[in-house]
Amino acid sequence: MLDIKLVRENTDKVIEALKKRGEGTGILDKILKIEEERRDALKVVEDLRQSRNKLSQEIGYLKKEGKDASGLLSEAKSISDQITEKENNLRELEDKALQELLLIPNIPDESVPVGKDETENRELRIWGSRPEFSFEPKNHWDIGEGLGILDFDRASKIAGARFVINKGAGAKLERALMNFMLNLHTKEHGYTEIFPPILVNKESMTGTGQLPKFEEDLFKLADERGFYLVPTAEVPVTNMHRQEILDEAVLPIYYTAYTPCFRREAGSYGKDTRGLIRQHQFNKVELVKFVKPEDSFNEHESLTNNAEEVLKRLGLHYRVMALCTGDMGFSAAKTYDLEVWFPAQQKFREISSCSNFTDFQARRASIRFKRAGKKGTEFVHTLNGSGLAIGRTCAAILENFQQEDGSVIIPDALRHFMGTEKITR
Repeated sequence: MLDIKLVRENTDKVIEALKKRGEGTGILDKILKIEEERRDALKVVEDLRQSRNKLSQEIGYLKKEGKDASGLLSEAKSISDQITEKENNLRELEDKALQELLLIPNIPDESVPVGKDETENRELRIWGSRPEFSFEPKNHWDIGEGLGILDFDRASKIAGARFVINKGAGAKLERALMNFMLNLHTKEHGYTEIFPPILVNKESMTGTGQLPKFEEDLFKLADERGFYLVPTAEVPVTNMHRQEILDEAVLPIYYTAYTPCFRREAGSYGKDTRGLIRQHQFNKVELVKFVKPEDSFNEHESLTNNAEEVLKRLGLHYRVMALCTGDMGFSAAKTYDLEVWFPAQQKFREISSCSNFTDFQARRASIRFKRAGKKGTEFVHTLNGSGLAIGRTCAAILENFQQEDGSVIIPDALRHFMGTEKITR
């Protein structure tokens, strides 16, 4: 959430940011109109308070002199009733402004390329080389079904479209990737492992920016408590410190978490209807950071490097893309996407999105820190990224390490977890 003072005092900056994102400014007009009403209401309240204070002084004087103050007491009560009414109105306007403010996206950092959509993202670097095949490479779903390790038909019978059953070596590959990623991030990158709830409340979804704008993308339980299934571990892990004031000494905080993730994939009709790329349920290892504001952009580079290391050790060809203003997520100030090469599709596909949210989420979730020896508190900066999406990593391994006989070579980094060098029928 943006600082309301920024909206009030630097309206032009916010308008420019919305335009860069390809957003309309109608929501901003609503907030400014509410703010005008709020200022008028506040002035009325302040004038009434002054009148009441003046009357209180006069009443005190009359009582001291032993004179009748009943008339002034009646007038003071009337003013107090008006103040109560106006204060209630003022709170309603403030709540209304807050609800509108929750719909405004974060301001892109100056280093973010300006563009309308993914076609204007900027390639920063590329690692590895495309695998060469002496045969026509197959799609990962054909490989998985051929090996008997992916079962889309039975998953559809159980749940519906966009689900999969991982069988045998397919299930073991998912588990091997989870253990490999968590071990790497905890033992070498300094993250603390978290295993959080996968049901969260409305406040948690609001804190990280999924609500109120993106409710159609979420799975909500038919439960009076209003639980949601997590779309990513970002939500429960970031909200671990909601409404807390942290000591400067504990920063930075690094967490990593494995969770199943659930997304309705609203608006994706007809896209990636086959395979593991766009599922309603998938597994993911997430990286989350809480840092001081002056450190967040360096921490963003570090977090991205941590996610890249997974791909390097698996030997997967990938590139790093700086997302343009029109392609960034709602809460992000700056985002890098890691895109891995898929031979059968002859293109790169996103496998991780690493973002710096600056104080946007912390302001929504009220996550602050106190500097040693200084008065007051500041909002922390939050960051997160996939480290990595496990289903997409499985898909990339199947396609990049497939053999002509239908088998798949296991990357060296996973052989300890898999107990084999190859998946065969």
